[in-house]
Amino acid sequence: MSSEEKAWYQLSPYEVAEHLNTDMHRGLSREEAQRRFAEVGPNELVERGMKSPWRILWEQLTGIMVVILIISAIISVFLHEYIDALVILVIVVLNALLGFTQEYQAEKAMAALKKMAVPKVKVRRSGHLVEISARELVPGDVIQLEAGDAVPADARLIEAVNLRVQEAVLTGESEPVEKQVEPIIAEHLSVTDQRNMVFMGTMVTYGRGTALVVRTGMRTELGKIADMIQSVGQEPTPLQKRLEQLGRGLALAALGIVAVVFVLGVLRGESIRVMFQTAISMAVAAVPEGLPAVVTIALALGAQRMLKRNALIRKLPAVETLGSVTVICSDKTGTLTENRMTVTVIDVAGHRVDFQEEVNYYQPESNLHPHPLLIGHPSVALMLLGGALCNDATLEPAEEGGRHGFAAVGDPTEGALVIAAAQANLLKQDLESLFPRVQEWPFDSERKRMSTLHRIEHVKEWPVALSSLRDHLSRTWERPVQFLMFTKGAVDSLLEVCDRVWVNNQIQPLDETWRERIVRANNTMAQSGMRVLGVAFRPFWEGNEGDSSSKAEESGLIFVGMFGLIDPARPEVFRAVQVAKTAGIRPVMITGDHPLTALHIARTLHIAEDGRVMTGRELAQLSVAELEQQVEDIPVFARVSPEHKLKIVEALQNRGHIVAMTGDGVNDAPALKKADIGVAMGITGTDVSKEAADMVLLDDNFATIVAAVEEGRRIYDNIRKFIKYTLTSNMGEIMAMLLGPFVGLSLPLTPLQILWINLVTDGLPGLALTVEPAERDVMHRKPFSPKENIFGRGLATSVLLVGIEMGVTSLLAGLWALSTGRTETWQTMIFTTLTLAQMGNVLAIRSDREPLIRLGIFSNPLLLAAVLLTFVLQMAVVYVPFLQDIFRTRPLPLVDLLVSLALSSVVFLSIEAVKWVRLWRSQNR
Repeated sequence: MSSEEKAWYQLSPYEVAEHLNTDMHRGLSREEAQRRFAEVGPNELVERGMKSPWRILWEQLTGIMVVILIISAIISVFLHEYIDALVILVIVVLNALLGFTQEYQAEKAMAALKKMAVPKVKVRRSGHLVEISARELVPGDVIQLEAGDAVPADARLIEAVNLRVQEAVLTGESEPVEKQVEPIIAEHLSVTDQRNMVFMGTMVTYGRGTALVVRTGMRTELGKIADMIQSVGQEPTPLQKRLEQLGRGLALAALGIVAVVFVLGVLRGESIRVMFQTAISMAVAAVPEGLPAVVTIALALGAQRMLKRNALIRKLPAVETLGSVTVICSDKTGTLTENRMTVTVIDVAGHRVDFQEEVNYYQPESNLHPHPLLIGHPSVALMLLGGALCNDATLEPAEEGGRHGFAAVGDPTEGALVIAAAQANLLKQDLESLFPRVQEWPFDSERKRMSTLHRIEHVKEWPVALSSLRDHLSRTWERPVQFLMFTKGAVDSLLEVCDRVWVNNQIQPLDETWRERIVRANNTMAQSGMRVLGVAFRPFWEGNEGDSSSKAEESGLIFVGMFGLIDPARPEVFRAVQVAKTAGIRPVMITGDHPLTALHIARTLHIAEDGRVMTGRELAQLSVAELEQQVEDIPVFARVSPEHKLKIVEALQNRGHIVAMTGDGVNDAPALKKADIGVAMGITGTDVSKEAADMVLLDDNFATIVAAVEEGRRIYDNIRKFIKYTLTSNMGEIMAMLLGPFVGLSLPLTPLQILWINLVTDGLPGLALTVEPAERDVMHRKPFSPKENIFGRGLATSVLLVGIEMGVTSLLAGLWALSTGRTETWQTMIFTTLTLAQMGNVLAIRSDREPLIRLGIFSNPLLLAAVLLTFVLQMAVVYVPFLQDIFRTRPLPLVDLLVSLALSSVVFLSIEAVKWVRLWRSQNR
């Protein structure tokens, strides 16, 4: 560490700002930030895990089957079969290029996805708080940190309010470190002891802070660790593992078949050299060595398609698991709803105000004019004042589409309170300059409330809109109030710490009558789908404002009233819920909101048909085994803490469900990891939750989860179609070679013909199957288990029957030629019939249920183009003179070609006929 770098923790915030040539309050200008970005580069760690193109190419050329082909080519050279050797090497190169292209594209796709998974950070630019990608941070930027954020760069703290940071990623210490702002006068301190610094990759677990970025990218402490890492291994997906096992099994089977063919050929008098090459060619044909690459590219392309639908896949196996999801456990706010909280009702003791109607009824000419609502109802003014001050959201000018010219940055609920105050001409920045915050007690899930303390004694001139409130406060207490503490939070939580109530600008005891009235009003608003927040306050005088314990200060409060906020259900979610149910997927709502609020939204979206809700308190009293007995019947979990989500996931998984779980908080990480598919919120989610998740919703929308499930089903279906296609095609080749000698056809196919079929049919047509559109009923069936056998649902039977049919019809073409005296073209007819039969097979295999006519022959143009190209290439092999010499073919007369076309269509027609019969039976049940 240089002398300059080690001194950051020794300098005061002002010295750091001066050294970095930045303004602590306004931050960098956009122009200066761009200049520094060009100078220091992006704030990211260098990606060292991606395979180099040379490594990918080497792996393609050292595969066991490719090595065998190369050996075969070398043997051909020694036997002076130079054309055979050349063609074999050309096929090796083409196969290697195809595999290289597939894997390289997959690597590039995953690298692009990783770049998208960059956290957002709040930064001061030109005096405005904006959200930017952490990748754009530069030294000198002023960033804001809150509980749940991942620290995006190494930075010197200039403000720390109860700030604690988990630094285990750097230090190994599990306990969060409490941070400070003051300089530390010491030399050569370790990261652990630099308590006025925060470091990239660590996590804020409590409180909030502001910091000056001092190091970015590979210059950070985390970057130094990353620099030591040379490569990162990539775990194959479960499907790829099963396919590798399949490949090994097929290789063993192929060896047995090859041995039989080789022995039979030699016994018939064929040369050992020819039978050796034939055996090697059959081995290559029997084993679908392209499967792993095809699966990788299919999953990566699927992940890119999901990205276009606002679902960012962070872990590739999630693509295949998505199609098997049976339960989606979703948060309510922002996922099922619009996450656009709006204050609609203010209920103060003894009075209820339709806030939106009142503020829109009267539009003042300027901010100097008092709003009539506040003059007539000082209690409403007190509510808005408390809601704006006891609040960490900030108010910024709306660039576009903001309500009343303002936009809030921060928590949506807190933002709604700030905007509500602004609508009544109480701007937060003005209020904070008049009534500065001197202490705070941040919100936590145990207390369910937040408190802030504000100095008011030095305010000489209150805003006109608050003058009535000032008069009432001055008349209520004998001596001038020096401080006001505002507390906001869940109404039941506030009632625990309140003993008085503000009624018509007077203080009354909070007796049972008032308590029941408040609870009843709270329930009424909640039943209307509103989120309810209560506001209370308490006066302070010099001497009793300094206790840092929230337990000591949050007592003896005066209850003022309640905000009723509405977050309407997203219109597209209603249809998504119906689609999920039709697909055999049960939506479950999990929320920290009031049970009645949750139930109202759940009923609106048809997630809940009855009134069954389980609260966090009930959930805490149940063991996982006890919850298992009820979890199938509960559509809504309310007042749930993040810790309870883990129990819900375990109970559902124990019942055999494949669970997708959404989350956005730090404490959601265990549940996201435990779930089969962890889904983090891209907009409101913390960086901790995104790191733990398999998928990130870029729009925080439930409908996006359902769309991703549909895409997952499509991908898995298409991979199975490719497996079915390639195995049936290979089986056809093997059957032709195995049965040929028994019907008098000595060597139905030459080694090069087998390799040609393997190249052109398993290449483009097979790849085109991976982009097959989703079938119409893909979301009208129950999900399949991700553990199902590759050969499940009749695939093994289909491979065997269609393969035999393909081999037999090809041999019939050869027998027809011999029986009609065409002794020169019989082998070419088998070769052509087998190749074209595989094209019919790939067209028919596009759907297991729908005939091609109903599916639409042009609905997969890439596949159609691949089939036509394969047909043209096969015709070239048959009719182009120099290719005839290479592949031992003869030009087919028109009659012979028509016979080959007719026999090759038998496979297509038989598969289509079976589908029509099934369709007829299903319609006549």
